[in-house]
Amino acid sequence: MSQSPAAKRYAEALFQLANSTNSVAAVTADVTEIKKVLGENKELMILLDSPKIPTTQKRQLFDTVFAGAEQIVLNALKVILDKGRIHELPAIISEYMTLAYNASGAAEAVVYSTTTLSEDELNRISTTFAKKVGKNTLHITNVIEPSLLGGIKVQVGNLIYDSTIATKLEGLKRTLIG
Repeated sequence: MSQSPAAKRYAEALFQLANSTNSVAAVTADVTEIKKVLGENKELMILLDSPKIPTTQKRQLFDTVFAGAEQIVLNALKVILDKGRIHELPAIISEYMTLAYNASGAAEAVVYSTTTLSEDELNRISTTFAKKVGKNTLHITNVIEPSLLGGIKVQVGNLIYDSTIATKLEGLKRTLIG
């Protein structure tokens, strides 16, 4: 996904501020929670981007919904809102997470499987694939995809490791048919 230059600038500013106040871990935890909230509540993003709702009410909404967040995060959300960039919040969060993970030697990964993977399985996948991409650890999101038939597909950034039965069957089909 191509990110806008503005999203990168806001993310870099938030990361630099968090880094200068030694609160990268706390800010990253808050940003992760905001990402989760926005993912689970699509209506919230529509509400925040609506021109019909005054900015003052949106600021109050931030204070209410994200009351336990670091002040740095709340201030950043309000600046993004005030500058008319709230529609870029998901991109800003994505850029911030990339910066924070890179600084700690980690990366985000998506593992597609037919069933929910156990913590042990996720840890083994993280250990194995982190080495392959030159990272210390992977922060994994497990996505259930029944059409895979079996096996897993791991996506880390632009890299995809596909060890699914569906892909193996397709390869076998191409080999047999020619």
